[in-house]
Parts: sequence; C-alpha cells; structure tokens
Amino acid sequence: MTNTGPSERVTIYDVAHAARVSTATASKALNDTGRVSLETRDRIKRVARELGFRPNALARSLTRKRSFSVGLLTNDTYGRFTLPLMAGISEGLIDHGVSVFLCAIGDNPDLARIHVNAMLDKQVDGIIATGKRIDKPLPVDLTRLSVPVVYALTAGPSNAVTLVSDDRQGATAAVNHLLAQGRRRIAHVTGPSDFQVVHERASAFAQALDEVGATTHARVLFGSWSEHWGHQAIEALWSGADKPDGIFCGNDQIARGVVDALRERGVSVPDDVSVVGFDNWEIVAKETRPPLTTVDMNLKELGRQAGLALLRLVNGEAVETGVWKLPCSLIVRSS
Repeated sequence: MTNTGPSERVTIYDVAHAARVSTATASKALNDTGRVSLETRDRIKRVARELGFRPNALARSLTRKRSFSVGLLTNDTYGRFTLPLMAGISEGLIDHGVSVFLCAIGDNPDLARIHVNAMLDKQVDGIIATGKRIDKPLPVDLTRLSVPVVYALTAGPSNAVTLVSDDRQGATAAVNHLLAQGRRRIAHVTGPSDFQVVHERASAFAQALDEVGATTHARVLFGSWSEHWGHQAIEALWSGADKPDGIFCGNDQIARGVVDALRERGVSVPDDVSVVGFDNWEIVAKETRPPLTTVDMNLKELGRQAGLALLRLVNGEAVETGVWKLPCSLIVRSS
C-alpha cells in the first residue's frame, strides 16, 4: 500500500492506487454512489480506513451542496438525557461522514433563536431537537425551517418524526420482575404528577397488578425526582401497618433514596423488600448498595435511530411521521 509521511494528507488518489482501482471507482465507493459491486465497495472502504483517509469535507459539501453536519438542540442543560443521546447520534452518523454539534438553550427563547440561526448560518443538513420532557416542546418554533428536523424526548408536531422511549413497556417489565420475585404488596414511588411519563408508568403499574389480581395493596406516591423524596416516601409507607414488599420507583435517584431509607430502618434489600428503579443512570444505579435493578431507556439506541431518521430525511427518502416508541430494557442487578 502507499506510504505517506506523518504530515502528508492521504488523498483519494492514494486510496485508488492502494486498492488497484480508478480514482472514479474509489470516489463512487467512498461516497456510496454509482454502480460498484458490494465486494469492491467494501474493499475500497477497508483500504481507506487502513490508510487513514479522511475525505475533504469542503470538497464534499461543494459537490453535494451539503455541510455533512447536523445540529443537536437541547434544553436538558444537565445532560442526563442529552449526552447518551448524542453518543448514539454520533455513532449512527459517523460512518456516513456526518458530524454533530450540540447547542444548549435552557428554557430561553431568545437563546434558542440565536442558536438555531447559527446552525442555519453553518448550513447544517438538519437538526435534532431534544429535551427533558416528552410532553413539552422546546422554547422555539422549528416547523418552518429550511432543513429537516427530528424530535427526540421532547414534544414535536404531529407531522414530524418524534422518538421516545416506551415508558409503559418499561414500567410493565419492572412490575413483572417484582411479581416474578414473589412480591404482591407493591408500591410505586414516582415523580411529579404533571409529567406525562409519570402517568404512563403509573398506569402501566396499575394494569400489571390488576392482571394478576394484586391491586389490593397497590399505592402510588407522587413527589419530586430526588433521593430526598425517596426517603420521605419510605417514611410515609412505613407509618402504616400494610408495608410493601416491593417498590417500583419512577427514577434511579428516587430508588437510591428508597434503598438508603430502608437500610436505615433495618429493612433488608432485597430479602425483605425488592426495589426496581427507572433510567439505568449507571453513576447512581451501580453505586447503590445493593446495586440497583432498573429499567434502561436505551437512550443511545434512541439517539442512533434519531440520527439515521434525520439522515434519511436529508437524503430525500420517505420516513414515517408520528411518534416512534422504542423499547426499554430491564437491567437486573441485586436490589
């Protein structure tokens, strides 16, 4: 293969020479255009990777009138949902030569407009809008932009592509796991009652218990998304005679507070009470003692699917609009 010095840029001519094909064939293979056999296309791409070939983004953008970049707009300034989502978007688009840049807007409409205009000035190929609530839109109107927009974990218009985790399915998996452990007096300690996901998970909780005739002891306690609320909920639950033997929590922070509060009362987890969280926020779930069984929202995969959906729109392909619900996964640990 062609050797290049450490400061030399590998060109498409080097790739063509090393792969023993014409420059035109190499270009078609690397850009996924033209009539090139799959075997030849794969071989040329493999050679390009081995040589460290990086296509000239400016030349590609001039040829295709694309910037090969997308913007990620979010009001999730804490990054709990956005960072794994962005990792998935980047993973899904990197093989297509598309880069992602993030703009955090908080809940500031003026800042949001500034960032959207900056994205358009940079001629992004499209925008992914994401947030921290599926029932509230970002503080900016994205419906009349000159580029396609995909929504993830935030409310989008009915004629758009919106991706969310399947909260009902995830909650059902959590309750069924508790039932499989022989638990029948199950409580649900969750977040604020004005969140759509809270009602979806609570509804799935009630339905799963109803299907096995275990609703007699079911209790739903609404509060904040915090460890402190987990402590308070245990105080309320243990003030009565009918104490639960299983607790499904609306997120991992609540679950950690629940587990800590039970331990302080001398209640063993999972021997006396089994606990399941929601989110699989590993920095919380893995460090809980015992490590927390929880529902993974599969945010990385959700981001990957959002990125690929946007790419299809950019390429002018037909994409089904509406809400796409992606399945969650139960991560079984020790709680």
